[in-house]
Amino acid sequence: MINAVRVLCALALAALFAASGAGAAETHAPAPVLATIKAHPALWVVRSDTATLYLFGSIHLLPPNIDWHSPAIDAALKDSDVFVFEAPLGEEGLRETQAFVQANGMLPPDKALPSELDPQARRDYDSAIAASRLPAESVAHLRPWLAAIVLETRMMESLHYSPDSGVDRQVYKFAKSENRKIESLETVSEQLSLLMPKNRKLEAEEFDASLKEVKTDHNEIGTLVDAWCDGRTDEVARLTNAGLAGTPGAMKLLITDRNARWADKIAGMLAQHHTYFVTVGAGHLAGPEGLPGLLARRGFRVTLLTTHH
Repeated sequence: MINAVRVLCALALAALFAASGAGAAETHAPAPVLATIKAHPALWVVRSDTATLYLFGSIHLLPPNIDWHSPAIDAALKDSDVFVFEAPLGEEGLRETQAFVQANGMLPPDKALPSELDPQARRDYDSAIAASRLPAESVAHLRPWLAAIVLETRMMESLHYSPDSGVDRQVYKFAKSENRKIESLETVSEQLSLLMPKNRKLEAEEFDASLKEVKTDHNEIGTLVDAWCDGRTDEVARLTNAGLAGTPGAMKLLITDRNARWADKIAGMLAQHHTYFVTVGAGHLAGPEGLPGLLARRGFRVTLLTTHH
């Protein structure tokens, strides 16, 4: 079963990978028309003496039939003059992603990914390529860490999860249409470096594991999305912790350390005279080490708003 948290971390930049041309896919058949699902995700408001800051947890890919808007969220969007994301999106993010992929995501010209795999991994690879319906050539010259993200993204898209429907893109689209100021908490390079093992042996082992996972069901991601839609922050925290429990150091690297760095930056924002709308992965807002908890311990006034209609 695919690890929901690892997938969400990897897919944080799925939209940028698609735009960069890494693993370009065949044209999908139109998604089926589905009944609208009204979601009620959690929204936090953080206040200082000078600033108001909204914290909204993102699911980076969502089915197109999930409507997460509510009066509270729409009012926060309208009131905010600065919008903050994990990493740059739009053209800036695209340029950074393309540069990182060219520098770190490609195999040497004389090597191809299938030939680097042992016989069992090669069988899993062929099965994953067939299931994804990706042109084999679009993945064959990618390094394993990037090939895993491309395959996982494509499998999510086959289940009608789309970056276009994800929270990040939708909020970014609103901010651009309203000509609001846009900032980010880290660079694309910083974010992608977290997903790229520095040890090539570990990279190969993680790729082998992902090939087995990508062929199986996606119940874990569905469970996490359901918890997010219902505003069940304790369940999001439980799933985040459980999803990373089997990987030593992963929770620290992907969640805890980044939250600490982001809390420092957000504290600086709260010293300004602005209203901020900060969109980060939902796992970063859950539990005592989530951003709301860290900011409350720094003395800021943190309130969980109901988003129910």
